[in-house]
Amino acid sequence: MHIAVVGLSHRTAPVEIRERLSIPEQTMEDSLQKLRSDDQVLEASILSTCNRLEIYTLLRHPEQGITAVGEFLSEVSGLGTEELSPHLFTYHHEEAVGHLLRVAAGLDSLVLGEGQILSQVKRMVRLGQEHRSLGPILNRLLNQAVSTGKRVRTETKLGTGAVSISSAAVELAQLKVGQARGHDEMVPLDQEQVAVVGAGRMARLLLQHLQAKGCRGVVLLNRTVSKAELLAADFPDLPVQCRPLDDLDHCLSTCSLVFTSTAAEEPIISAERLCGLNRRSSLMLVDIGVPRNIAADTVSLEGVRAFDVDDLQEVVSRNQEARREVAAEAQAMLQDEARLFLEWWDGLEAVPVVNRLRCQLEDIREQELQKALSRMGPDLSARERKVVEALSKGIINKILHTPVTNLRAPQPRQQRHSAMRVLEELFELQEPSPGD
Repeated sequence: MHIAVVGLSHRTAPVEIRERLSIPEQTMEDSLQKLRSDDQVLEASILSTCNRLEIYTLLRHPEQGITAVGEFLSEVSGLGTEELSPHLFTYHHEEAVGHLLRVAAGLDSLVLGEGQILSQVKRMVRLGQEHRSLGPILNRLLNQAVSTGKRVRTETKLGTGAVSISSAAVELAQLKVGQARGHDEMVPLDQEQVAVVGAGRMARLLLQHLQAKGCRGVVLLNRTVSKAELLAADFPDLPVQCRPLDDLDHCLSTCSLVFTSTAAEEPIISAERLCGLNRRSSLMLVDIGVPRNIAADTVSLEGVRAFDVDDLQEVVSRNQEARREVAAEAQAMLQDEARLFLEWWDGLEAVPVVNRLRCQLEDIREQELQKALSRMGPDLSARERKVVEALSKGIINKILHTPVTNLRAPQPRQQRHSAMRVLEELFELQEPSPGD
């Protein structure tokens, strides 16, 4: 068995490639079933966010398994292997474990220390469990990744004041508004007429950061107005007008700054739509949706500036430097956690030998127990028979305890292999035949 991860992220692929590989939660079950339908894929889990798609697997054979995952990604994206391959990364065993822990801790995020990724990893675990694509290996690894992410945020300052994708989007808007006014710095958004399209988790964070950056009011648009109203109720100090998505054209005509974060699979704002409006002379669009909510052709229009998640790097880089020292501290924790998992994994090598030894001793115990019981005759009570049987089982368990503990204990692999060979030779433990 072999642990591997295949995927792409903001580090390896532009947004136009990432949006082709976005897997929404409502199709996750089908995607996991497709992966598991290949006999090379023993266990599987999918992490799909705006900045990454990663497939964690337990494979029967590394090469054939990676090929199967690559074919799945090609099918999902509609991209040929030659077009997709340059954007993919593949990590095996120790590297795969280390990568997952970095992701869960927020060390591989566009925004270093981002907190939202941990909840996304938790969701990956939940979906894998619900759709029964996880087995004992990945289940243990993914749950350890979640606990590691929590530990990093608890024991370091990495999560203190950590910016999110949403806050980076607000800071990008501040920077671009400042540049338009002749300043190369972030400015308050108190003079902007702002709209937010969408009422999900990212929109909640947008409202939180807009309020903190001096925004005087927001128009919140959503397909379901009642959902927008529930979100607005959590921000009593920020004037929020809740409107249906049908009012989008009006907002695009009257607002100067529009953020989009919806689950739409196709762009909801395009150059064609904007051309049909009697809009303001200047309009800034900031899109943090993947797939994108704003079509790339909008930048061709005069007076329109459009930005997507890949443009956030400009403000993210300003915030990263102060966090690198804390990230180094967190990395030491990750190495410790990875070692614990890999030691557990290595200990699994001994399980087949231990099982064969246990079976052999159990056969001997059963034979000798029956001989002893037959000599004792029919006068032995049922209670006495149970006591004798429990005694025989207790002896076997005591005999096995020390060798099993030593075989499973952390140790160099060569040392464990030597001990396994000694056991096999001393007890003449036979490998099971393929039909057993």
